[in-house]
Amino acid sequence: MRSLIVLLTVLALGGCMKVSDMADGTLYHLSDAGLLDHSDIRRSSPWRLQADSFIYIAQGHFVPPGGHYPRPNVVAEQAFDGFVEYFPMVRRAKAPAGLEESLSQARAAGANYLLYARFAGADDRIGTVEEWEDQEALDRLGIDHSVIQVMLIETNTRYLVDTARIRSRGGFLTLYDTKPDDLLGPPMQEYARRLLGLNE
Repeated sequence: MRSLIVLLTVLALGGCMKVSDMADGTLYHLSDAGLLDHSDIRRSSPWRLQADSFIYIAQGHFVPPGGHYPRPNVVAEQAFDGFVEYFPMVRRAKAPAGLEESLSQARAAGANYLLYARFAGADDRIGTVEEWEDQEALDRLGIDHSVIQVMLIETNTRYLVDTARIRSRGGFLTLYDTKPDDLLGPPMQEYARRLLGLNE
């Protein structure tokens, strides 16, 4: 009798919620609990862009403190990969550049906006046997962290449309053989969605 009640309860709840919604909810709670990668995006403005906006993506020269040396243009690469799905007209710089140089490149390309980012913080923790053999420090075991700072600037007027701070941390189920660079893709894609007004 008890199993019949449980079965009816599950069926009733299943009828109220789509499977995709249940999966999204499960992923959210697993990441919030620290088992999967998690990101927090803090924007300064609720500004939204039109999908046909032409965005030029560039990254500053800044190297994050903490001894981690990511690929020189990794933030711009990950941002491009996240934005290209939502904004058909998007280009990225081939190499890191200063803000003024990036604005000039964006204007020359005919872009409406410059998305200028920098890798503000990175903590690459021990996540493999090889890294343990190199460092052998118990306090370095754990999950990776990263911080990205973003400015969205209108190219013609130099108006600062939005700034964002994106903090990411790895999860205990995904810590093996990862780097802070691996945490950048999903939050940049989420930021693109928020600029369009999706998932607000």
